Amino acid sequence: MLDRFYLIVDDANWLPRILPLGVKLIQLRIKDKSEDEVRSQIRTAKQLCNKAGAVLIVNDHWKAVYDENAGYVHLGQDDLKTADFHALRSAGIHYGISTHNEAELDTALTLDPEYVALGPIYNSATKELRWQPQGLQTLKRWRERTNKPLVAIGGITLERAADVFAAGADSIATISDVTKAQNPDKRIADWISAARTWQH
Repeated sequence: MLDRFYLIVDDANWLPRILPLGVKLIQLRIKDKSEDEVRSQIRTAKQLCNKAGAVLIVNDHWKAVYDENAGYVHLGQDDLKTADFHALRSAGIHYGISTHNEAELDTALTLDPEYVALGPIYNSATKELRWQPQGLQTLKRWRERTNKPLVAIGGITLERAADVFAAGADSIATISDVTKAQNPDKRIADWISAARTWQH
């Protein structure tokens, strides 16, 4: 079962800071690094998360996740063209899949993912959007279409979280609401405290 609070960070250097605060679900989203650096960060993150009892999900780098037996990988639509799902399943590696429209959801569900992500729910502060904000109505439709755990992502702040859960999300992935906060540690504490009221 996914934790309700799903924090995405861009470097394993965040982990010694955030794991002691009680974060239990982390995505490592590494961009513009060499393959050696990516693998080194995955190894470090895996060790730290295992020690802290947290789940580590690595974005995109499915080959490195497979080689390092890192456990979880998050795949975008472009990754679906190249990922070896037989190898991932055989190794016991779980995967979540990003979706943005009905056709992508159809494709994702045929691949039996651990979870389905929908985004952006709102305007995102961390990436240039190819997709218009999906809004809560789309989230409700996704909830009607699948029993898979549903992750909402994109522009979601702590103040919006209750509405997002009410629309059917099982977990909320957030980036800038924490990493760009004036006090990230306090923001994490606030998310974790609020998450106790959002139990399944």
